[in-house]
Amino acid sequence: MSEFTPTYVPSRRPARVVECQELTDGVVRLALRDSYIARHARPAQFVNLYTKNAQRLSPRPFGVCEVDGDVFSLIFAVVGKGTEEFRHLRPGDTVDVLGPLGRGYDLREDADYVLVGGGLGVPPLIRAAQELHGHENATSTVLFGYRNVHFADSYASRWADDVRSIDESEGNVITLLDRWAAERGITADAAGSLRPVADGTRRPVILTCGPLGMMKAVSAWAADRGIAVKASLEARMGCGFGTCVVCTVHTTRGILKTCVDGPVFDTAELEGWEAAR
Repeated sequence: MSEFTPTYVPSRRPARVVECQELTDGVVRLALRDSYIARHARPAQFVNLYTKNAQRLSPRPFGVCEVDGDVFSLIFAVVGKGTEEFRHLRPGDTVDVLGPLGRGYDLREDADYVLVGGGLGVPPLIRAAQELHGHENATSTVLFGYRNVHFADSYASRWADDVRSIDESEGNVITLLDRWAAERGITADAAGSLRPVADGTRRPVILTCGPLGMMKAVSAWAADRGIAVKASLEARMGCGFGTCVVCTVHTTRGILKTCVDGPVFDTAELEGWEAAR
């Protein structure tokens, strides 16, 4: 069992709301006090939040965005009745939580990490940048794509060495990746291999989270250049801890569960992703 996979999760319990603010239309940042989650949540791990409506049985999973002392934060989109309820939480309220859950990013390698996110896939990458902050033998470059409002740049810039973002009027994350690669002399040849880069440059590793199409495009771009990609998948989860078998994913290791075997997977092991390359 590695250090980025949980071995123990305390039971469902109430967490107190510290802050709830709308970053842009329909996008909310929620800060909750729970010392266990704040101390143990690794990048790309998630927590389940439960509504107070007993008829809504399934929890809502959210990737942890940042931790500060005994407080952790989430950023989510309001897309249904559950998230609409969370949108109206106020400091002093409580909400039931379970976590941290899932298998997060392994950041132990000395590398130049490129954190590529789109839309509401950015929270786990902000947490990754926070974890990498101050790491002497690693760097973090954040590349975020938005539909319009750049709502998460200020949070990522607290931790990352470099933050770049783009919206649909300018391009997408592949545009940013092309610019980043050009600056480092990384190009794809006909064989799809990574040409040598300057001496002293650590191996680049891409971490990505966001819409499925975006992550597949990032994986294809990276495969042409011999760069490894670790993707944090998004899935509908009925329980979040491997019981309901709703969030299955086909891999080279067989059918796995996103909630316990992931959400982080090496894209080379995801079946069907090779078609995007």
